[in-house]
Amino acid sequence: MNEPQPPESLAPAARGMRWMLQGVLINAVLALVKVLSGMLGNSYALIADGIESTLDILGSLLVWGGLHISSAPPDSDHPYGHGKAEPLAAMVVALTLVGAAVALAIESVREILIPHHAPAPFTLVVLIGVVAVKETLYRTVFKVGEAIGSTAVKGDAWHHRSDALTSACAFVGITVGLIMGKGYESADDWATLAACLIIAYNGYRIFRPALAEMMDAAPHPEIEGRIRGIAGQVSGVQGLDKCLVRKSGLVYFVDLHVLVEGQLTVQEGHYIGHRVKDVLKTSGLPIADVLVHLEPATPDRLALSESINAAFKERTHATKAP
Repeated sequence: MNEPQPPESLAPAARGMRWMLQGVLINAVLALVKVLSGMLGNSYALIADGIESTLDILGSLLVWGGLHISSAPPDSDHPYGHGKAEPLAAMVVALTLVGAAVALAIESVREILIPHHAPAPFTLVVLIGVVAVKETLYRTVFKVGEAIGSTAVKGDAWHHRSDALTSACAFVGITVGLIMGKGYESADDWATLAACLIIAYNGYRIFRPALAEMMDAAPHPEIEGRIRGIAGQVSGVQGLDKCLVRKSGLVYFVDLHVLVEGQLTVQEGHYIGHRVKDVLKTSGLPIADVLVHLEPATPDRLALSESINAAFKERTHATKAP
């Protein structure tokens, strides 16, 4: 018997949640390995790296929760669905990255000021393995985030990239300490301090698009261009005026002003409006709903429509409606 599949609208979220749980398991193993290796190998950079992996577990669980909530269907209290839970989770993940960077920087400075022994050589082998695993995980999870259009999943991917960068910096620092010898015992701590700047910057990279989505910022112009191209091919549509698009979780909500013949009956206009909505929702774009407003196709409005469409055609290819 075939295993039941999630509804089409939930499939992207389910895919993202599966990768979040896999990331949790991998980070749990890596955190344990790095902390134990750092304690045995006298490397605070490796211990700090293990602490960040522990924070990555929290981040992945937050993203998992955000995707789970955002995939819930609309209800009477949330008629537009729960999509905002997804960018909200991304913002929390970003803030944990910045917080981790600050905490690690403080501890790195403390370790620099306190003399200690150089790390053991075997810690380099551990770091090589960590960088390979985390960079692979970053590339895989980021592709999933791109495929499903999730800011939170891409943010979690950057958690993995940050971990890889931290480990790479620790590798460089420990190598310098081992090669240069006495007087360079704190090289791995300086490397960790440099990695903190990278982690904080990645937190900013995640926070900015998540905040934009929470504020209903317009998506990339390519999205509006594709919507205009599809709607403009529907029979009876003479032009398009306003096209307002906002992202909520993994889907888009569209407000579209459609220009039609001014002498049409209400029933004829109603049919065209519904046709535009149906074509957009079945176009392959992740569109949850379309609000169509009909306008009479006056010469001024048609001229404005042509100029707007010409601007978008320079950036995008019009998609043919079925």
